[in-house]
Amino acid sequence: MKGGAPRAVWLTTESDPASLTAQAVARRLVGDGRCGHLVWNPRTGETVQMLPATAPAGGELTAAAPDRACEGRVCVIIRVIGWSHAPFTDLPLCDLDPILSWLDSWEVPRRWPAGAPPSGLQAPHPRSSSERLWARGGHFGHSQVPGAQASAPGAVCPQRLLAQARPPNPPRALTAPAPLPPIERAADGQRHYAGAVSG
Repeated sequence: MKGGAPRAVWLTTESDPASLTAQAVARRLVGDGRCGHLVWNPRTGETVQMLPATAPAGGELTAAAPDRACEGRVCVIIRVIGWSHAPFTDLPLCDLDPILSWLDSWEVPRRWPAGAPPSGLQAPHPRSSSERLWARGGHFGHSQVPGAQASAPGAVCPQRLLAQARPPNPPRALTAPAPLPPIERAADGQRHYAGAVSG
């Protein structure tokens, strides 16, 4: 990580939360040589942690340099099982509190500097504006990351997503009661672990 303001970036998997588990999506991502920090199903609350917060998910936000996934003290990528055309904040958001508490513990500010993410039909922020907002840290949609060519997560409601209760002393780590076995990551041959995370 290159240092700077801590961030969380939310994106959607473009898949059905009613029919897929977080573990199934995490396994598919690893098989495709992709990664992220968390995979979360907002319908069920199931969460899988793929990477520690301090490890960058390089190449997952922008295709060209600079690699935005390596910027900040942490840049946590949360893959939400859902669709960009149907905002996941319209779902119940089960077990969101442990995720937000974990992000609080990494000092990701509970603010959304760029405002609500656009729907796939809206124009993105001008580059100069996105750079300035990105530098502030906080929460962003993938479509709001400077240099990203993405429509995810769609027009989610930041107020609903971030308005959960804050614990006074959030924990530093999520618990993993049933870790998955090690999985080979096809793209680089490195070994990655995917562990189920409880709320």
